[in-house]
Amino acid sequence: MSISAPSAANYGSPYASTASTATRPAGSTGRGQNGTAALSEEEQKQVEQLKARDSEVRAHEQAHMAAAGGVSVSGPSYSYQQGPDGKRYAIGGNVSIDVSPGRTPEDTLRKAQAIQRAALAPAQPSGQDQAVAAQARQMALQAMAEQAAARQAGNNIEKTYQPQDSTAPALQGRGIDTQA
Repeated sequence: MSISAPSAANYGSPYASTASTATRPAGSTGRGQNGTAALSEEEQKQVEQLKARDSEVRAHEQAHMAAAGGVSVSGPSYSYQQGPDGKRYAIGGNVSIDVSPGRTPEDTLRKAQAIQRAALAPAQPSGQDQAVAAQARQMALQAMAEQAAARQAGNNIEKTYQPQDSTAPALQGRGIDTQA
């Protein structure tokens, strides 16, 4: 998962060091019976690992997208590695999301909750996903503090308001209804 503001997540590749550098036995043409390049057992194992990683990365990013809702800025983007079979496999990815605060504390709280859901959506959230979720929790806490401060300010006005105009006895002893 990627953050459009301060940080981005790119999932590292455990397969990066195994890029197609396997050697063939001396005298081998590397061609199968049908004229296509035959893969060694080691190369075939690399291809299987790359296929598994590709599926894992794509599922991970799709989980982010499915949970992101309105906070996603773009679809998933992937980093690729070419396998010994000549095909490209996704070995890392990210999804950009908007982490800017909302217009009101209530909007910010809803947005923070959506960001947290998106960050923790995959079955195995990465370290970057955990960091994004923590950032969203901070954002939510700040929004809740702002809401509490606004309520407190409203309650103080309501509790301390006492009309001073003796010519308006109908208003004496009544507070202002700020809940309406």
